[in-house]
Amino acid sequence: MNDNRNDYDLIIAGGGMVGSALACALGQSELRVALLEGVPLERARPTDELDLRVSAISRASQRIFAAVGAWDGMTAWRTSPFRDMRVWDSAGFGQIHFDSAAIGEPLLGWIIENRVIQFALLERASQLPAVELLCPAALESACVLDDNRWRVQLDDGRELTARLLVGADGAQSKVRQSAGIGTGGWSYDQKGLVANVRTAEPHQATAWQRFLPTGPLAFLPLHDGRCSIVWSTTPEQADFLLALDDYDFGQALGDAFEWRLGPIVQIGQRGAFPLRLQHTHQYVKPGLALIGDAAHVVHPLAGQGVNLGLLDAATLAEVVLDAVAVGQDIGSLKVLRRYERWRKGDNLLMLGVMDGFKRLFGASLPPLPLLRNLGLALTDAAGPLKNLIARRAMGLEGDLPRLARAVL
Repeated sequence: MNDNRNDYDLIIAGGGMVGSALACALGQSELRVALLEGVPLERARPTDELDLRVSAISRASQRIFAAVGAWDGMTAWRTSPFRDMRVWDSAGFGQIHFDSAAIGEPLLGWIIENRVIQFALLERASQLPAVELLCPAALESACVLDDNRWRVQLDDGRELTARLLVGADGAQSKVRQSAGIGTGGWSYDQKGLVANVRTAEPHQATAWQRFLPTGPLAFLPLHDGRCSIVWSTTPEQADFLLALDDYDFGQALGDAFEWRLGPIVQIGQRGAFPLRLQHTHQYVKPGLALIGDAAHVVHPLAGQGVNLGLLDAATLAEVVLDAVAVGQDIGSLKVLRRYERWRKGDNLLMLGVMDGFKRLFGASLPPLPLLRNLGLALTDAAGPLKNLIARRAMGLEGDLPRLARAVL
């Protein structure tokens, strides 16, 4: 274990959901880990009002939270399980129903506020012996040294060094930019409008999604009976919807949702964010690795973004701890490429599938609407295929890291 005060084995830039999960996963090791988070811990604490941003948490992600000791901290705040998912196309008859009971599972996943997830993970990280939570502290710049160690300059002037620097600092990652790693991708020319609303009828512990020509509209169940909505649409329509008063917005939202849960009776604060696809050309360099949105950004239509990032974190933790166990350098390219090979293919596949869905459901030229409606209907009728899709999305199938696997 390294004892030099400003010299760490591993520095994690970004204490969001993914970066703090990695810190927790390494927290019982002999490594010296610094976790950098720019927002003071008290400001990250959930408030009485629900966070505008929520995540659909898979079974695999919940296992990671439980394995690192953060799950109880989330349930002490607010979590909302969902047992069904209903998806339908506005341009035809196609629909599909995923039912947890049909695959012998108690639920499909959870809807949890991002702030609840982040706070529980940061709180857990602060309790772990291997982790030093530097909060508030943010990475200002980073440079590689002759021995492939990295020197990090913080926004408060401090300098730190590490054998391994991990970029968990989001889509505009300063770590990625400091390493000179490029990205590919494109803007979807869409915004995701978010709000918490109450409907006249109960949400039935169901995640609802209707595909509209301008993008999908999701109603996600919250613990208090409300729904978190994510409405992906053109920037112009998003700005128009944000400017409406509550009554007119409720009417527009109800129309778009076909009033499946009755009238919209309460509307909270609204916000919007741009949507894009982004993927880095490489995940690793000597002494450096990227995880979460720093490595990949996916369309939110299936709620897989944070789950991909959490699998990155659990996989990198496993690779690092395996290297430590056999005396390998955790910053060596040989070690880090194992992480890249493990995660890059799966992430690219999910990005491609989500991009394909987005384009397929946004297409209006014949015969695409008919074909996609037939596809939905046939998949819904094909029980084994539908259940395989559900199990994969839930994180019950695939090459999962140890922390994400079921305990037998």
